[in-house]
Amino acid sequence: MSDKVRIYRIEGLMLISHDRNPTWQKFVKEVLALKPEHALEKVYSELGSRHKLRRRHIKVLSIKEISVDEVRDHNILALLSIERFVK
Repeated sequence: MSDKVRIYRIEGLMLISHDRNPTWQKFVKEVLALKPEHALEKVYSELGSRHKLRRRHIKVLSIKEISVDEVRDHNILALLSIERFVK
């Protein structure tokens, strides 16, 4: 197994306002992770904390490993451009 960090794009649907007027909204998240399972856990965590969603309110449609050229998230690009980390 490689310890190389990869970029994953996760697309899916999330249930917004599940108590009053339930609507499924599309989402696309790009995350850095070692494995697709780790990327999926990160997306569940982020969507759950930001939108107060449970896992059953998130439907993942696809998980793809993408190259640096395909990245749209500026925060990921900024992290990838760091050459070294100084404590």
